[in-house]
Amino acid sequence: MGIVIKQTSKNIFTISIALLIGGLNTLYFYPEFLKDEYYGLVVFLLATSNLLQPLMSLGAQHTIIKFYSSFKDKVSKDAFLSSIIFIPLIIIIPITFFVVKAHDLIGEFLSVQNPIIESYVWVIFLVSFATSYFEVFYAWSRVHLKSVFGNILKEIYPRVSVMILLLLVSFDFLTKEGFVWWLTGLYYLRLIIMIVYSFSIYVPKFSFKLPQNFKEILSYSIYILLAGSAASLLIDIDKYMIPQKEAISQTAYYAVAVFIATVVEIPGRAMFQILNPMVAKAINNNDFQELNNLYQKSSSNLLIVSGFFFLLINLNISSFYLLMNNELYSDAILVVLMISLAKLIQMSFGCGPAILATSSFYKITLPFSIAMAISVYFLNDVLIDLYGINGAAISTLIVLSVFTFLKVLFIKHKLKINPYNFNSIKIILIVMLMYLSISYVGFMHSAFIDIVLRSVIVSIIYIGLVYYLNLSTAINNIIKSLFKR
Repeated sequence: MGIVIKQTSKNIFTISIALLIGGLNTLYFYPEFLKDEYYGLVVFLLATSNLLQPLMSLGAQHTIIKFYSSFKDKVSKDAFLSSIIFIPLIIIIPITFFVVKAHDLIGEFLSVQNPIIESYVWVIFLVSFATSYFEVFYAWSRVHLKSVFGNILKEIYPRVSVMILLLLVSFDFLTKEGFVWWLTGLYYLRLIIMIVYSFSIYVPKFSFKLPQNFKEILSYSIYILLAGSAASLLIDIDKYMIPQKEAISQTAYYAVAVFIATVVEIPGRAMFQILNPMVAKAINNNDFQELNNLYQKSSSNLLIVSGFFFLLINLNISSFYLLMNNELYSDAILVVLMISLAKLIQMSFGCGPAILATSSFYKITLPFSIAMAISVYFLNDVLIDLYGINGAAISTLIVLSVFTFLKVLFIKHKLKINPYNFNSIKIILIVMLMYLSISYVGFMHSAFIDIVLRSVIVSIIYIGLVYYLNLSTAINNIIKSLFKR
């Protein structure tokens, strides 16, 4: 786990910096300079492009991670990489043709509730193309166990780009309409940088020779395409459906709450960049002892660190919203609680998603993803009408909780391995008891001072309990090394 901890630590630092920049954008610059309507528009456009991205990439990034370590010589690796970068074009070319022919029809369909959307249909497809190929070349670097630079481009680059563009809007150097198109262009600059970096790591000898198992590779790509498309609905369907039922400004309030809540998954996002290729390698080598080791350690470590973030967020959320200029955003406090709880449950699954996606029974990801997408769609359709944006959060919590449990049972049935142990129960009890005992305690009239004091107290108690109970050897070693320094 040495390389995992090392690169995870770097990736957590990168994502934390990105979070600070993104927080400034999300909580201040966006609402202040774009206002609710254009902020909601940008959220909608990016969310919809994310829904399309798995289709555009044809699952190529996941295919690289699953199959690359199965090739043992340079010739076969080169043939694989040469063919995989052209696979997304199978989908991209016909989609581009369709958009050209049906642009006006698509615009009318998307802008029924909010006419402002109609002028930006091409943004959705252009951004999804750029992000699709970015993920392909990011996977190229990850299979060589080089995840840090790509993670900087993935996490920090777009947020810095947004900040610069928003500042230009604030000084009237750029219009709100220009912001959208410049942001689209900067996604393509990021793609070019990622391509150059990937080729600096490894340049294959390009050929038109297909790998011997190309049919298996293409079949896997199609399955992952379908599963990824369905899974992406779960991530962004709420941001798509809210503008169809509520004012588009509600999407902005919801987006801020979700942004805050997803801090809980930072450790997972950091760890999976390096862990997923290692899971694929263990499976390709039939090393199930190593796989079980990765499964249990990733679950425990993520549950500990994500649980810590869960407490910091939810115990400070009321004070945090007081610091914002717009009190309307604080109506989404329950959204923060429910989404962060859903993410905590998801993180407790450890590297389970990678096991499902890279194992011989990867086809199960498709019915799981479809069932999750259908469930969240129908729950959203009912609960958004009843509870507004809180209804969308309830839907996400229900679906993630139920299907994480089902996935744990499935892997247990197939491989006889389980991510949880007695320490998992201890961690959950610590998180629950600390939340219940501290959530109603106030320290100062100043929201800022209240956040600082509460965070210090939570940190001392939580880290102390984790260390004293020895809930994770890896985390205890990190704590020891920090104290030595």
